Amino acid sequence: MPTRAILDPGRVNQIRWNPNPSPYVKLRPPQCLSPQFSLHFLASNHLGRLIIRKNARPLAVKSVLDSVRTDETGSGLRNPSISTSYRNPNFPIPNQTVLEAQTRVCTGPTQTRPLNQEQAFKVLETILKSAKGELKDEEQVSRAQLGAFFAAMTIRANAFPEPTQWSEGERCAMNHYWPQLVQALPPDIIFIADPEGSIMGAGNSIGPRFGGSIPSEMRLVGALREVLAGGHLGYEEVQGVLKDVLPLKLDGSASHSVSESLLSAFLIGQRMNRETDRELKAYCLAFDDELGQPPIADVKSLTHYGEPYDGNTRFFRSTLFVAAVRSCYGESCLLHGVDWMPPKAGITEEQMLQFMGANTHLSPLQAKMLLEDGEVGFGYVSQRDTHPSLYSLVGFREHIKKRPPLATSEKIQQIVRARGREAIVAGFYHDGYEEPLLMLMRRRGVQSGLVVKGEEGALSMTTKSRSIHASKGLPVNYCSGFRSLNVVSAGALDGVSRETFTMEVNARDLGFEPSDTPRTDRSVSRNLELGLAALGGEKGPAYDRIVLNAGMIDHLLGCDGAEDISRALDRAREAIDSGKALSRLLNYIKVSNKVK
Repeated sequence: MPTRAILDPGRVNQIRWNPNPSPYVKLRPPQCLSPQFSLHFLASNHLGRLIIRKNARPLAVKSVLDSVRTDETGSGLRNPSISTSYRNPNFPIPNQTVLEAQTRVCTGPTQTRPLNQEQAFKVLETILKSAKGELKDEEQVSRAQLGAFFAAMTIRANAFPEPTQWSEGERCAMNHYWPQLVQALPPDIIFIADPEGSIMGAGNSIGPRFGGSIPSEMRLVGALREVLAGGHLGYEEVQGVLKDVLPLKLDGSASHSVSESLLSAFLIGQRMNRETDRELKAYCLAFDDELGQPPIADVKSLTHYGEPYDGNTRFFRSTLFVAAVRSCYGESCLLHGVDWMPPKAGITEEQMLQFMGANTHLSPLQAKMLLEDGEVGFGYVSQRDTHPSLYSLVGFREHIKKRPPLATSEKIQQIVRARGREAIVAGFYHDGYEEPLLMLMRRRGVQSGLVVKGEEGALSMTTKSRSIHASKGLPVNYCSGFRSLNVVSAGALDGVSRETFTMEVNARDLGFEPSDTPRTDRSVSRNLELGLAALGGEKGPAYDRIVLNAGMIDHLLGCDGAEDISRALDRAREAIDSGKALSRLLNYIKVSNKVK
């Protein structure tokens, strides 16, 4: 476990380190934050920490957190200020040649970029060498990679439109290598590559006869035949497969673990076929009961935040700080995610909280206690502790490269329920996923739902002016959602009447000066530096984004007191300028380490 510091805003210079002390180095003093708070920092061999001291002389945060570094070369210590260092070192590394090919071919019917002849020959040569045992360690092509790659090739051959079917180069390479591959690859891979014996011509009887080796594989193979043909599955069928194969067991025991290649082909295949509503619903609800019924928090309002689990790699991620702001006026917030997730392996809320010393191993019941705490009002739970079956796929997902259906469904969770009104907000990037996300929110029964095309597909709306050269599709700051009208309607399926809306938020129309989004470039410490400075009252782009996202979400969800957008934004500013939001964040760090 990393060294943890507990921040106590109520006492001066109080800090406790746990579990084992190590030599500390006092860092250079930061520059000005605010008249109420100053930041002091300690560094250990593992983790830099900060103490907030009240009534100190005016100071502002600079790049102090960035100086808390550990040497990753040769020391064996991770650098906790960089998001990529949160990757579990025990995860096997995928073969990079095949992974790059997966980036091109394991995607949708209009996004696939076929390989040219040189690329296709290189990939298949690599696969053949690996199958013959000629590649070692991280050069080996994993079973998950083989499943994803050949599933993509099969679906493209069977179901994709002509522009994204096999190129002449791919066909030439496959004709050249297939006679050798069919001799070297295991039967499950040959089944995925040619399930009906029709893609590569006559003579392959392995695919049509393959049925799996254990009962869970047999069900998976049956479902996979439909997926590889470009078809879709029913709700119960998808749930049955998921509950059969998860949690994923990687100990190599054939007696209880399914083939990684089959599961990889299933997950990437469903994504490539563009999941139906019933398939997404099955992924979303499959493990709701894994830890039993969710606890019910005694709060008047609760917003569930569905940020992309794989984090931000470029721009400031504001949601943690927005949650601290909204909690100041009774809008409780529950965040959920992971410590590290491919394919982006970007900055996550868990990394930031862990860096500051918060407890990131909370159960749903402990999160409920934080939501109910009058000095906190928000919480974070990790998929590791709420859905262990889904968390077992984290390392595996690195090898399938592209996002599986879980990347959509895991954002729409209700890990804690509320006695009062509930809302879900989620970020998205690819056009076409707005309505499926809203459908899942309605299925959850919440009073309000909102999807936001924020920067990097996250929830952060920007104050940056839209470029005249912006890419096609929905613009950043596009929002779509629904909110209840608080009246019973006989025509509504669940007895609740809702109004729907779509809009593009123009920050300039709301009084914000256009500004470029602060870059963080995978730096957890830089993201914290920006967020803490903003909560400390330092005006600038990060401050504006926190205010904009807090006020707009209040307004769009129909929260009490936010009917007028100007008042909603002013309420968010007051929560920051008064110091309340920063105190809430510091209280969270302290209280999260005390809950039982």
